[in-house]
Amino acid sequence: MKKVLFIASEGLPFVKSGGLADVVGSLPKALEAQGSKVAVVLPMYKSIIEKYPDAKKIKDIQVQSGIIDKTTGIYEIDVDKVPFYFIRQDDYFYRDGLYGYPDDGERFAFYCKAVLDMLPHISFKPDILHSNDWHTGMIPIMCKQEYTDKDYHKYKHVYTIHNLLFQGYFPKEIMRCFNLSDKYYKNGDIQFDDGVSFMKAGILYADKVTTVSQQYAKEIVTSEYGERMEGVLASRQADLLGIVNGIDIEDWNPETDPHIYKNFSSTKPNNKKECKKSLQYQLGLRVADDVLLIGIVSRLTWQKGMNLILDKLGTIMNQDVQLVILGTGENYIENELKKIEHVYPHRAVFYCGYNEELSHKVYAGCDLLLMPSLFEPCGISQLIAMRYGTLPLVRETGGLKDTVRPYNEFDGSGEGFSFRYFNSDEMIYIIAYAINVYYYNKKAWRKLVKQAMTKDVSWNVSANKYQELYESL
Repeated sequence: MKKVLFIASEGLPFVKSGGLADVVGSLPKALEAQGSKVAVVLPMYKSIIEKYPDAKKIKDIQVQSGIIDKTTGIYEIDVDKVPFYFIRQDDYFYRDGLYGYPDDGERFAFYCKAVLDMLPHISFKPDILHSNDWHTGMIPIMCKQEYTDKDYHKYKHVYTIHNLLFQGYFPKEIMRCFNLSDKYYKNGDIQFDDGVSFMKAGILYADKVTTVSQQYAKEIVTSEYGERMEGVLASRQADLLGIVNGIDIEDWNPETDPHIYKNFSSTKPNNKKECKKSLQYQLGLRVADDVLLIGIVSRLTWQKGMNLILDKLGTIMNQDVQLVILGTGENYIENELKKIEHVYPHRAVFYCGYNEELSHKVYAGCDLLLMPSLFEPCGISQLIAMRYGTLPLVRETGGLKDTVRPYNEFDGSGEGFSFRYFNSDEMIYIIAYAINVYYYNKKAWRKLVKQAMTKDVSWNVSANKYQELYESL
């Protein structure tokens, strides 16, 4: 069984800004449960330092990469038998946020080099380096081209794209932060337009490239979804594999979840109504277990289809429904959503921000979850929603298409509802259809809820596919 080091910029339970953290927090644990040996390395951000002041320090090392020359601490914390290593360099990571700084290119150029320099000093000796998203995209090329130590050439590399939209593009001057020859820029290996793309380097130099659903793997080699990287991806198509994400079914378990009002299961579902009424009461909605409660837990961006929601908000609220929206994002969308409580009193609520406990209550208390995404590499929310008996209504793209079977009224199959085209009229048609099923075909709705709750949304199948991939290397 291969030993795998996951390299990422965020991961639960330590730090999160998006779905990458969920994967890094749950997939290694699932692999360990199946017998693999896995470790994780993350930057040691300010929030981690403050929350874990007693983290075990391994040693300090000196990290030199181009113009970068920094003393760096290596730390370790074990979580559920998985060792997490941390790169501490306060000049780069002792900040309030994770990303969005003018020196992000330099910060993660340093991080890539520090991870590689860390390897001789930790007890975990990996066979495979599994890098994730643009922040770690330079690791395969640096490992293969910079180090003369033969041990570094033994490592195999897997590179996972979680969201192709964010490619780690920086001006050519970022080359000053690497010990790489300028020839890798001139020959086009890392050049993108007039700058450098960390993600392009990861795609070209990893031994295998994965993304987070089979459908998304097909989409990203097309001009529609390729974000101008489709040619690069097409050149690696023989080594490109889509493996759908799962969720941690221990953390997301309606039978044991401490955050929800009352626990329930697929065989004892009645307490879901109590969760619904509790959520309505907490948020100031009219308390009624017979009204369709629609939820949205999302980043509020164009990618997530929020423009479709805004376009048809009046039409949605003209139906006998209630609406709960939890999230943060683009200012225009936030400002428009802040009006809904005044326009639809006791029927609509917008919580601007993210609240982990409230998100559990929304998943448990709602009847329908909207995810009308323009594109969605995999998506986590629809998996959680199904686990809690909240039917997802999704657009058929990426992982949403792979994980949600739409309701078939002829044989009763499915776990939710879906529409094909990114169009607000088509979306509202399917919403109206779902509302009709809820109110006028209770038996079918109850069957869909049971099918959703009993669907396997764990990492078991996908973790096995990752193991097969590792063994193939």
